[in-house]
Order: sequence, then C-alpha cells, then structure tokens
Amino acid sequence: MKRIRIVHKTEYYYNQPVTFGPHRALLRPREGHDVHIARSRLEVEPRAAVSWLRDIYGNSIAVLTFAEPSQKLGILSEVDVELYCDHPIECLIEPSARSFPFQYAPEEQVELIPYRLPSYPYDGPALQKWLQDLYRPGQVVGTFDLLNNLNTHIFQCFKYAHREAPGVQLPHDTFALGSGSCRDFAVLMMEAARHWGFGARFVTGYIQMSEGQHGATHAWTEIYIPGAGWHGFDPTNNKLAGSEHVSVAVAREQEKAIPLSGAWAGPANAFNRMDVSVQVVPVS
Repeated sequence: MKRIRIVHKTEYYYNQPVTFGPHRALLRPREGHDVHIARSRLEVEPRAAVSWLRDIYGNSIAVLTFAEPSQKLGILSEVDVELYCDHPIECLIEPSARSFPFQYAPEEQVELIPYRLPSYPYDGPALQKWLQDLYRPGQVVGTFDLLNNLNTHIFQCFKYAHREAPGVQLPHDTFALGSGSCRDFAVLMMEAARHWGFGARFVTGYIQMSEGQHGATHAWTEIYIPGAGWHGFDPTNNKLAGSEHVSVAVAREQEKAIPLSGAWAGPANAFNRMDVSVQVVPVS
C-alpha cells in the first residue's frame, strides 16, 4: 500500500463581478478495493452550498450552488489516497477470453452494449485501415497482447502535444495531425477497441509523475476483459494503468467526465483568465 496526496486548485478570474450558475465538480477519486480515501478537503470561493451525488456511472459529483457574485471562482480539492497493489492482468483473464476474437458472456453483452458502440462511427473506415497493422480478420492473437500492442502503437505513432482547448480531437484529426493530448489518445484507443468489439470507456483522473515532478490531471482508457474486469491502458505513456494512476471519473464519452462544468452570467468581455495547478506527491 502507498499513500499519496492530490492537491488540485482551479481559479477563474473576471474583470468585474459576475454571477455563477450551479457548477458540477468531478474531483473525488473513485473508491474501491484498490483505492481508499483517507482524508479530503474541499474549499470554494465565493461561498457556495455543496451537495454530493452519484451520476449514472457511479462517479462522485460535488454540486456547487453559489450565493453571491464575485470576480473570482476558486476551487481547491485536497485528497489523501491510499493505493493497493492489484494482480497482473494476464493472471485474471478467463480462459475463454485469453485469445481474440472471443465472445462476451450473454449477461455481460447486455450491460456492455453502450460501451461497445462507437462514439464517432464516421471515423470507422479510417480506424479500420489504421488497425490493419495490428490485426486482420481471421487471425487469432492473445487478447492481452493485442490490447497492449494497441497501447504501444498509439504511443509510437503519435507525438504528444499539450492542448489547453476544451474537448477532444476526433480520431481522423489525430491521424491527420500526427499528434494529440492525453484526452485525444484515450479517445483514439477507446474507439479502436470498440471497433474490435471490446467494451471501452473514457477515464479522467490524476497521474503521479517521476520524482521531482508535480504530477498532473490525466486521461486514459479502460477496457472490459472477462475475468479481469475493467482495466486501464495509458497510451500517452505506454503503460498499464497502475498505482500511479488515480481514477476520478469514467464515462462512455469524454464530455461526461469533465472535471468542472457550469455557467456564469455577465458582460461578454468579463472573463480574464484561468489558472490550474495540480500536485500529486507521496505521503509518508
């Protein structure tokens, strides 16, 4: 077991006081057998009522209702998380699913339908052509090897590019540009896995960086494998999601896993800037 502290601070500045509608914040890690929240703190400026809910995916969402106008919107989340080691994925895959192609069990197929349908069907032909280097119909390959090779293929084919703009590139845009952010690579892997018939979903959260670095918000892909369950693949770093990854939200599409969403009202030129800082550090 290891313990880390995640400090995520987001600040919006305005040229004059504006009013804020309800905001939804996805900042609290998803707890389970491998993740436990030992301590948490949430501070909001200006003053706001905070209520919590679970969305359709089981994500924990803080709903913020503001009482007064302000020139600044600030949200500080500080969470201590205990992470427990998991078993290697290869050891857990059911024998019937260790080779691809395979069939999900009937009871799983019903639940997985939304996660197997593509989000960007018009990109299907481009994806099919690009995936021919990894798999062609009629082949039999190891399921884990196939997915791990896809993870590596994205890492090797595209250059990482930090993007401040909201949203993601469609797969055909990533192909055309030859680059993308972690969000773009997660979406590409998700769509590619769905093209082969896997259940896949988008994940947003945090990653602990190398010693001396602060860490960052991050995005990756989870794929459902019989026996192993939902398992994370990080094509940005060519890694399996592990003890340095902390999941905050999962969704069928990335738009439903945005860390902070909401609206403000005021003059069109009132917005000044946004500052974001993230620290992911070990706690003794």
